[in-house]
Amino acid sequence: MNKIDLEKLKFPIGKCPKIDGVSKNDIETWIKTIEDFPFKIKSLTQSLSIEELNWIYRPKGWSIKQVVHHCADSHMNSLIRFKLALTEDVPDIKPYEEQLWAELADGNSNDILPSLQIIEGVHARWVLLLKSLGATELKRQFFHPGNMKIVSLEENIGVYAWHCNHHLAHIEQALTHKGQF
Repeated sequence: MNKIDLEKLKFPIGKCPKIDGVSKNDIETWIKTIEDFPFKIKSLTQSLSIEELNWIYRPKGWSIKQVVHHCADSHMNSLIRFKLALTEDVPDIKPYEEQLWAELADGNSNDILPSLQIIEGVHARWVLLLKSLGATELKRQFFHPGNMKIVSLEENIGVYAWHCNHHLAHIEQALTHKGQF
């Protein structure tokens, strides 16, 4: 496989676009994507066999089960980052080693039900919070020391809408290729 093919497998919907000039419609669309994510990931994964859960989406990529567990981890962290930004003045958030978390026992478990439950609960609370935000709250920010950037909440809503679609595409890709890379 050539480098272009590997890049397409890694980013099946493209890399996260730079988010500028956010509109009210953008926010509503992104929140709807985040709101729909638990249903979509559950629909894709709930009836998979253990063999299928272990299919990878690209060479040296995560398995479907690791993608599901990662989404639970990532989205829990995101909700906390939103709450920190809403209650503190440009707080530093805590990055984490996603790749290492994916190798821990809970990130590599064949039982994805707890992560699907986490996703459902976190998204219910997250969407409630997101829908309550006004223009002033959407401009609040946090500092991400991992990439040395200040990120606004409105920008981060777009990033996580992309993140939802990005990982759904990974699961679909693994299923389409039956994990054969």
